[in-house]
Amino acid sequence: MKKVEHNALTNETIERDMTEQELAEYNADMKAIKDQEIADKKAADTKAAAKSALLEKLGITEAEAELLA
Repeated sequence: MKKVEHNALTNETIERDMTEQELAEYNADMKAIKDQEIADKKAADTKAAAKSALLEKLGITEAEAELLA
């Protein structure tokens, strides 16, 4: 994988291969982002299911619940 470095003072751009350490850090960062996206989706799904269950328990629609806010 390539890494692009830009020197703003000289306007020089260097494209080079990533070192093993840079590649490992990049892969770890991408995994962390993916894991966070999965956790966020699970949390949103759990919240939506809880809201749906509460509305059903109360016997009201989502539109009716918005009127209460």
